[in-house]
Amino acid sequence: QVRLVESGGGLVQPGGSLRLSCAASGSIFSIGPMGWYRQAPGKQRELVATVTSGGTTNYADSVKGRFAISRDNAKNTVYLQMNSLKPEDTAVYYCKIIWGGVRRYEGWGQGTQVTVSS
Repeated sequence: QVRLVESGGGLVQPGGSLRLSCAASGSIFSIGPMGWYRQAPGKQRELVATVTSGGTTNYADSVKGRFAISRDNAKNTVYLQMNSLKPEDTAVYYCKIIWGGVRRYEGWGQGTQVTVSS
């Protein structure tokens, strides 16, 4: 069984920073793409950023230049550094990891709340 444990959310003022972490443990191997998604109240879940096993990153236009995704393959962990946070960044943030060989598996974290407010 695979567990994805997120941490790092919280309340921050506009312009502030937070760093999210998502650590995978259990029977996980050959980790492929890792990513962060978010869901604001009344809205659909949307992609924030992804990083491939080779380190190629992709960002939503709304966070480009402010957020940075990275991964530590030795720790099976993906990070999201969020700078210059705005109230519209308020959402529950979820990590997603894809792993496996011929058969691919997908797992989601439990979600962590990020609230940007003065």
